[in-house]
Amino acid sequence: MQEHKTTISCKSIDKTTISSSSLEDRQSQPLAIHYLASFHQICVVTALLPLVTLFTCFVTAYVFQYDDVHETHCRVYNIIPSISAITGVSPQRYFWRFSIALHLGPRIPIAFVYKNYYRSQLANLAPALVSRTNWLITLILVLNCVEIASLGGVTYISNRENYPIHEKIFITFMVCSLCYMLATIKLNGILHAPHTLNVEQKLSIKWKKILFVVSILSTIGLLVFFAKHRFYCHDLAFSWFAFFEYLIAIANMLFHFTIIWDFPSQFMLIVQAPRENLSQYFCAPPSKQKSD
Repeated sequence: MQEHKTTISCKSIDKTTISSSSLEDRQSQPLAIHYLASFHQICVVTALLPLVTLFTCFVTAYVFQYDDVHETHCRVYNIIPSISAITGVSPQRYFWRFSIALHLGPRIPIAFVYKNYYRSQLANLAPALVSRTNWLITLILVLNCVEIASLGGVTYISNRENYPIHEKIFITFMVCSLCYMLATIKLNGILHAPHTLNVEQKLSIKWKKILFVVSILSTIGLLVFFAKHRFYCHDLAFSWFAFFEYLIAIANMLFHFTIIWDFPSQFMLIVQAPRENLSQYFCAPPSKQKSD
């Protein structure tokens, strides 16, 4: 029995030696950077892509497919086609869908970057505000993700293919977009005292507020002229509806474009290294990183 116990203890020692040796080997592995990109540039391309595509679709559809994009159930005089009209004809629909596919990819990681960015600032708040603010951060993440999904829905389910579903998804997009804007402005007011803001943060919050007001006013105008077009078939009512629809879309894109002031100098990394090395590397003071 004593010999058996001794054997077991030796095995445990061997296992401990092996595990510690493997841990040392892992920690000695160098950190390899496979991808390094400016987060600022990624955000700029992501935000501008649908804006440039929308302008291209509008010009080409207006010039080459005028009759197709101005057709409505009322058959009254109009001069401005809707977004659904210019992105529902061919070949613009393929260009628009390809553009939105490229746009939606980075939007999900950006939403979680914002969540972590906001939560990193909770330590500066009074303890009584932390729980409520954390809940607001989670709400913003959910609204942002639903908005992204709704944008994909209205893009790939056109009004010509399935109008009832397209209409419901568009309403979801509108509601989530406005609620996201309002919640983001509210959260920035909680996290940042006015006297602590730098120039870029002041610009970001200022334009977020302006674009939210533009979105609210445009939504009211859109609803008014949609009712005039749907129930009364007034001349140019659909054109005014389309005009406010463009304002809403552009304001939404520019609201997300304010990320250039929220993250002016950050980078996106893809690295290969043990987790222990990552923690030591990124948590080390600047002087230590320079000496390495």
